[in-house]
Amino acid sequence: MRYVAAYLLASFSGKEPTSDEIEKILSSVGIESDSAKVSLIVKELKGKNVDDVIESGRSKLASVPTGAAVAAPAAAGAAAPAAAEEKASKKEEKKEESDNESDDDMGFGLFN
Repeated sequence: MRYVAAYLLASFSGKEPTSDEIEKILSSVGIESDSAKVSLIVKELKGKNVDDVIESGRSKLASVPTGAAVAAPAAAGAAAPAAAEEKASKKEEKKEESDNESDDDMGFGLFN
């Protein structure tokens, strides 16, 4: 992703970015670049309009299901068991308290 971002930054100059320009941008922020990846980006995007490539990618991503519709019911379903567990733990706490209250002899159990 950093290579694509550097390519996009270099393309703002109005001319087609070179490998040297991309490596210079990456090194200016302390990123050591892989020349093979840089040349692959330059090769794949050579002669293409960056705006057209981005728009093509957007249209492809629009057809990908995001899972947002599935996440909402799943979250609601997960809340129900959590609420049941919380009620169960409160009941257990109440039972423990009632046991402790009957130990007026400070837990020694002399008269039990």
